[in-house]
Amino acid sequence: MIPQEIIRRKRDGDELDPADIRSFIAALAAGHLSEGQIGAFAMAVWFKGMSREEIVALTLAMADSGDRLQWADIDRPIADKHSTGGVGDNVSLMLAPIAAACGLAVPMISGRGLGHTGGTLDKLESIPGYMITPDASLFHEVVKQAGCAIIGQTGALAPADGRLYAVRDVTATVDSIPLITASILSKKLAAGLQTLVLDVKVGNGAFMADRAQAEILAQSLVEVANGAGVTTSALITDMNQPLADAAGNAVEMRNCLDFLAGGKADTRLEAVVLAFAAEMLVTSGIAASSDEGEGMARRALSSGRAAEIFARMVSMLGGPADLIENPDRYLARAPVEKPVPAARSGWLAACDARGIGLSVIDLGGGRRHPSDRIDHRVGFSELLPLGTRVSAGEPIALVHAADGAAAQRAAAALAAHYRITEEKPELTPVISTRI
Repeated sequence: MIPQEIIRRKRDGDELDPADIRSFIAALAAGHLSEGQIGAFAMAVWFKGMSREEIVALTLAMADSGDRLQWADIDRPIADKHSTGGVGDNVSLMLAPIAAACGLAVPMISGRGLGHTGGTLDKLESIPGYMITPDASLFHEVVKQAGCAIIGQTGALAPADGRLYAVRDVTATVDSIPLITASILSKKLAAGLQTLVLDVKVGNGAFMADRAQAEILAQSLVEVANGAGVTTSALITDMNQPLADAAGNAVEMRNCLDFLAGGKADTRLEAVVLAFAAEMLVTSGIAASSDEGEGMARRALSSGRAAEIFARMVSMLGGPADLIENPDRYLARAPVEKPVPAARSGWLAACDARGIGLSVIDLGGGRRHPSDRIDHRVGFSELLPLGTRVSAGEPIALVHAADGAAAQRAAAALAAHYRITEEKPELTPVISTRI
């Protein structure tokens, strides 16, 4: 295999043979390619694209570049969900235990915050003692006994993806649909999944602001995953406002615990969580229809079974056994909490969800550089949903900040992110399309 020949052929628009793709990725994983060669390959793919067959080959090669998890001793369907990222998107925290309570095994490998979007691992790290990188045997045991485990990617899973992504990040090739597809799915294939459901977000708080592009990405993910042997579907969901009524780390963890206790009924968040639970159950063959799957998920919540599974997962992964009962004992609070008053009376008609995510970073709840330490205490809670009627001066959110000056800046920024109108707005459905 001559790397520059593969790069040249892709640069010229040729379709690469699966064997050449495997050889290139094997060389990448082994450290035999220069960053220049990796960057040139990524740029050639960015400009020329890939066929479905090429993306399948790339995904499989990256998945095979490291370990593949095995679940032969677990007699439940192995299922997972992946989100393309948003603001106030803590769905995974509740979805995994709900799905486990309904009979699935969910080995969920999640990520940290990226840009303005929050990360599931950062939220979990607000729990004292929680291990996001357990060894493989503990990860397996937690999935087997609790039914689910949410952890971070280890270097042994799809290592080629880690090196390719690092180069993409500094060569302006992150937003290539073939490379996004292979990056997401290679880690899921390495996790040994049988079924997968994808949450592809669209809106001003998503990486895909354009609906047509979101549908193209969703179609690519679904076709490639199914082509690689994992039964997969996708829902396209709205990200023109925060999904939960909280954005941050500990504040979203509190939101999760409230949800599991039944405190978030009839919200957009509940609609998304239940829809994905139903989709996972139908895709895995446990439920015959979405209605049946949603009913099962509702019962898992109302019975307390999902909360019990979440508590067991946290405890087995090193967190406190009584987190559900005593959240205030473990989830740190910011020293300053400040209401954000509505600038005028009217309807909350629109907001800049991306701006809200960036405001969380400004508070210290996210990273500007990979080495930055996060303040898990800070963020926003009690965010009112769009379509709410407010009076001037009425709180539309609560800021959690490290000091008074930061709270003042964040409150002013958040107020500026909302548009209030005299007429009631027409809102976008939270779930628009299934692929």
